[in-house]
Amino acid sequence: MKIKDIEIIWLHIPFHEVPQRAMERNCHGWHISEICRVTTDNGLVGVGETLPNYTWGSVSKSAIERAKGANPFEIMWDDSLGAGLQMAALDLAGKAAGVPVYQLLGTKVRSWCPISWWGIDMPPQDYAAQARDAVARGYTSFKQKARPWFDVFEQARLTAAEVDINFKLDFDFNASLNNAANALPVLEQLDPVPQIWIYESPIPQDDVAGNQRIRARTRCAIAMHYGVPPIATAVREQVNDGWVIGGGVTQILREAHVCEQLNMPFWLQLVGTAWTTTLAAHLGAVCPMAHWPAVTCMNMYVDQLVTQPIKVIGGRYAVPEGPGLGIEFNEAALKYRVDSPACPPLNAFNDKAIYAIVGPNGSKTWYNGEMTPGGFRQEALAGNVPLFERGVNLETWYNDGSKDWKDLAERVKVAPVMARGEGE
Repeated sequence: MKIKDIEIIWLHIPFHEVPQRAMERNCHGWHISEICRVTTDNGLVGVGETLPNYTWGSVSKSAIERAKGANPFEIMWDDSLGAGLQMAALDLAGKAAGVPVYQLLGTKVRSWCPISWWGIDMPPQDYAAQARDAVARGYTSFKQKARPWFDVFEQARLTAAEVDINFKLDFDFNASLNNAANALPVLEQLDPVPQIWIYESPIPQDDVAGNQRIRARTRCAIAMHYGVPPIATAVREQVNDGWVIGGGVTQILREAHVCEQLNMPFWLQLVGTAWTTTLAAHLGAVCPMAHWPAVTCMNMYVDQLVTQPIKVIGGRYAVPEGPGLGIEFNEAALKYRVDSPACPPLNAFNDKAIYAIVGPNGSKTWYNGEMTPGGFRQEALAGNVPLFERGVNLETWYNDGSKDWKDLAERVKVAPVMARGEGE
């Protein structure tokens, strides 16, 4: 059995309304799914998925050329193939052997894998609405972004009000608390919310002493992305309770084995539609310490791209038992097909909107974007934004064609602009 043909298909999949509003600021291009459809000389078809604008590994032209003519069993462990091509190779290998992918990966330890709802930073009211949707769709956990331009305390209060006492919340700071001195007053105010379960990367992960202080003084578990600080240092200094693991299949299984030896939990973080989510299920099926709910962001998309959409029941989803990945591509999804995976550059929204962090006293600081140079995320990480005040909010001023908007939009390209009220 040899790989005969590799077809790359780009799909522009819409987000649901609330994620769309929030994702617009970041312009990640996560709405583009790259489907890798691989055919062998004996007629088998394997499918994989890459998010080309957010991935641990893209599928390069050289990887495609290397894969052509190869036996899927020879290349399925090669992480350098990229996400979609490696996934398709595993799908083919499972189909050729007549077994589900998890049987190629290890010994099955669970038939249902935990999964979490996910949302990018958004107003507290939107998080509350997302929590209601999560409950309605069978989820029992929700990973949220905690950011200093939204009121994180109101976010926690409103979200917790929408879920029962057993629902779990992960607040991901992405290091935006900066240091332990800033972090502890915030985390100690969040600790009493019983649904909050995990704080993810509250400060830079390489700040070993700071993370030690935080872990010693907070109720919730501390999660860190695997590898920083080095695992030996993290374990010796006891800076965290578990891990976030992602990447290629070989890397994931290697890191999962270390977690098993350390008896430390982790969650799989592999972003995409039902295709990527299904691969996470096969990995979760054989990784004993994959106790924490996987984060795949599948909930954002209006279409899962499969003939039988994944159902979440009691916060878990079933590991497929059919050959290969055990799912089939929905050909109707080709209606989303586009000619390129390209997404706008980070400054593309300069002509559409500018943003103000509005303090509790009504003062405003205007920025040209979130992820742009000089944007409010960069300024927050530099310590130039008040951290996690009660009553703070993010205001969006869309381009209304006015002279005031145009003048301010030009100024914030140079540096943030402080103001008392609307505009200046």
